[in-house]
Amino acid sequence: MSEEVTIVRNVLEANDRLAEELKNTFRVRKILCLNLMSSPGAGKTTLLERTLSDLRDEFKMAVVEGDLQTDNDAKRVAATGAQAVQINTEGGCHLDSGMVLDAIKALDLDNLDILFVENVGNLVCPAEFDVGEDYKVTLLSVAEGDDKPEKYPLMFHISAVMLLNKVDLLPYVEFDLDKARNHATKLNKDIQVMPVSARTGENLDEWYGWLREKRAEKL
Repeated sequence: MSEEVTIVRNVLEANDRLAEELKNTFRVRKILCLNLMSSPGAGKTTLLERTLSDLRDEFKMAVVEGDLQTDNDAKRVAATGAQAVQINTEGGCHLDSGMVLDAIKALDLDNLDILFVENVGNLVCPAEFDVGEDYKVTLLSVAEGDDKPEKYPLMFHISAVMLLNKVDLLPYVEFDLDKARNHATKLNKDIQVMPVSARTGENLDEWYGWLREKRAEKL
């Protein structure tokens, strides 16, 4: 058991060293980096498509896409005109800082304001690995159930924002917004909870306002 603990500790420590290198790179270039996390199908890519399109006249943005296979999502975000680079983990359940460090070599960092890292769809593993981000942002679809923060506490405990996505489906699913909010704020009193619909655009102004505020703080 002690050997296993040592291996895990070494992996995390190595990841954190590379994450610090990434943070310094983003700090020097004044790039806001966000680690976007959720379960599969919660709407991360749709949110990015909408965000990249709506804010393209304000910010120069790029996306590092993480998936087990295919470059489908990278093609979708690239269609908005943003820079995009794909990471296929070949079965890995999360991105790590080494993957991101290698991926950003394909980006024009000197012409960038905001970098989104769209992590692999998973409510467990991505929370454990820093990828050099300024903030972690978690999406929770109303189709998933309002108990997810309680069942997967770490991700919501360390996230700055919880986007409650697909609120346009609320009339058709059993989901209590207040219950989900309460579960999350018990874990993290500072988490900002934003009910949105990436598909219809509902309440995305709050999300965009948060992005503007955090980008300004990097300058």
